[in-house]
Amino acid sequence: MSNHKEKIGNNHEKVETNNFLMIVLILLTVSLGGLVEIVPLFFQKSTTEPIKGLMPYTSLQLAGRDIYQKEGCHNCHSQMIRPFRAETLRYGHYSVAGESVYDHPFQWGSKRTGPDLARVGGRYSDDWHRIHLIQPRDLVPDSIMPAYPWLEENLVNAEAMPSHMKALRAVGVPYTDADIAGAVDEVKGKTEMDALIAYLQVLGIHLK
Repeated sequence: MSNHKEKIGNNHEKVETNNFLMIVLILLTVSLGGLVEIVPLFFQKSTTEPIKGLMPYTSLQLAGRDIYQKEGCHNCHSQMIRPFRAETLRYGHYSVAGESVYDHPFQWGSKRTGPDLARVGGRYSDDWHRIHLIQPRDLVPDSIMPAYPWLEENLVNAEAMPSHMKALRAVGVPYTDADIAGAVDEVKGKTEMDALIAYLQVLGIHLK
């Protein structure tokens, strides 16, 4: 019995005193644990199939999503309502994976300096969003959100949209040739403010 304990102790000592071996074993453990958690999700319909009525973003909404990421909105706003009563009472139905199957990358997360935006679509008017983005404190006096007045002046890069949509189609977003062909005309002359508002107004509206 004592010999067995000594052998285990020696093995622990080898691992704890050998940096390279420790790193290899940690990476192996984390990798196996990750595979066990992640791989089954690829075979669950609830995580790989869109919810009923979900449509890919239009060219204008997609441009708005790009601006949302470019301006770092995701650093302060999550898009994931957790299945807790306190959250569903405030924000609405909890988030489900089928809402985000066309999002690359998805915007789930838990960082909330500002409110969650998963169900913000249709909650406010376009004019409200415009005023709020130009000067948040005109509508929410205690807000610490920065102002984004330049969005009203910058035009969307229309010529970039077809290639963006083609790239998304390559990873499974069901854009048609007609969608891609009309992408430039849809956003031509639109400001970044128009695009961002269009994106915000579609968030969370498909889950009833």
